Amino acid sequence: MADEIRSDITLFVNGKTQELEVDNRRTLLDTLRGDLGWTGPKKGCDHGQCGACTILLDGRRVVSCLTLAVAAHGAHITTIEGLTDGDALSPLQAAFVRQDGYQCGFCTPGQICSAVGMLSEHAEGWPSAVTADVSPDLPAAELDAAEVRERLSGNLCRCGAYPAIVRAVLETAARSGETS
Repeated sequence: MADEIRSDITLFVNGKTQELEVDNRRTLLDTLRGDLGWTGPKKGCDHGQCGACTILLDGRRVVSCLTLAVAAHGAHITTIEGLTDGDALSPLQAAFVRQDGYQCGFCTPGQICSAVGMLSEHAEGWPSAVTADVSPDLPAAELDAAEVRERLSGNLCRCGAYPAIVRAVLETAARSGETS
């Protein structure tokens, strides 16, 4: 077995600076959970297929099980724990509770982080696979149920809470004026 190669990295996780030495093969998910104690991102499939480990890396959603910790050196990382304001839930988290979009809760941290990233992408005008017209001259597509389902399709829910998740995202978007 080859000797492991280790690197010193700095991560900015939920507003806190974290300096550590990691094996270059260690995933960001294992680093967040095992080394730093952030248990929000879940290890579901460990193959990037379920989305339970989704976090925000410099504001973009990524599956942390496929991201090496060394590749995130210097990045700002937000997990589900970083979305709250003290004890107050974020508007999206509160909508998940109101709409019953959490069911067993295993996928919820990844679903919510993905939804935060998706809402940001939509606000920036990024099209999806179901966007009817992707012309750069037009305003962003209206955020409707089909857009939300497509944009969150990388996040699986074993309980099948998809209708409630879509309602929670649409409610949050409407409250912030991001539906069109």
